[in-house]
Amino acid sequence: MKTVSFIIPCYNSEDTIRSVVDEIEKTIETLDVEDYEIILVNDSSPDNVYNVICNISEENSKVRGIDLAKNFGQHAALMAGVKSAVNDIIVILDDDGQTPADEVGKLLDVLEDCDIVFARYDHKRHKAWRNLGSKINDLMAESLLGKPRNLSVTSYIACKRFVADEIRKYNGSYPYMYGLLFRSSGKMKNVLVSHRDRKSGHSNYTFKKLVSLWLNGFTSFSIKPLRIATIIGFLSAIAGAGYIVYVIVNWLIRSGMPLGWSSMMAALLFIGGMIMIILGLIGEYVGRSYLNISNAPQYVVRERIGFEDK
Repeated sequence: MKTVSFIIPCYNSEDTIRSVVDEIEKTIETLDVEDYEIILVNDSSPDNVYNVICNISEENSKVRGIDLAKNFGQHAALMAGVKSAVNDIIVILDDDGQTPADEVGKLLDVLEDCDIVFARYDHKRHKAWRNLGSKINDLMAESLLGKPRNLSVTSYIACKRFVADEIRKYNGSYPYMYGLLFRSSGKMKNVLVSHRDRKSGHSNYTFKKLVSLWLNGFTSFSIKPLRIATIIGFLSAIAGAGYIVYVIVNWLIRSGMPLGWSSMMAALLFIGGMIMIILGLIGEYVGRSYLNISNAPQYVVRERIGFEDK
């Protein structure tokens, strides 16, 4: 029989987290599960969610709570949960009720034939810009992280214990759960589930946070951006050399025609812009390497509740 650890990062979810836990409880009764735990990780939420977590944990011995000392981000909160989980199967889901906990049986069934399962939604109940961001993220993950082309990546995930053990070995300052999953196993599948409307509140991901998350993933788990920068630099050099030849030939044909100031400035601006982009990209890698070497923490735990028997 299976043992399952549910991991839920919590932020601004004091009005929804209890209903998510209740739904897991009801669903577990219908599944072939020997034991389970629910780990709720408060990512220094500004609302009262940690008090709610403490109350739930006092009422239910299966619920554990982790309170992070500051807002480290969703993926750092997930790392805190994964490193605390003890069961054979890890299930990750959201705290807002949009990921259907009552359909976790679908993920567990498919997991018998692979190592990692991602839920795939028939229709995402996100705003248009979030859906567009997800598509961009998928394209970048395919080209930079080796995500299978037909695999849909969402925040509703189930994986086997050995995958979680591999994830736990990562001590870098910028964890990116998808990158860790992709490099742990190639046996991944999707299962179709529903996606619900948000019951209350709004998404905690702003465009700025999404961009920051992408940078974390693609600079921590791939060197392809550096290779792309090298190619761009090489092509820019070829274009510059070709333009010099064009200018010289044009000058000879037209008998000393004065060179154009505007064309020269355009070329300088283009080349200068590419240099700044490439230097910025290199700076991202160097900065993150420095933080990793200086042992900047993935997260800091202020308090844990419900783990006394573990």
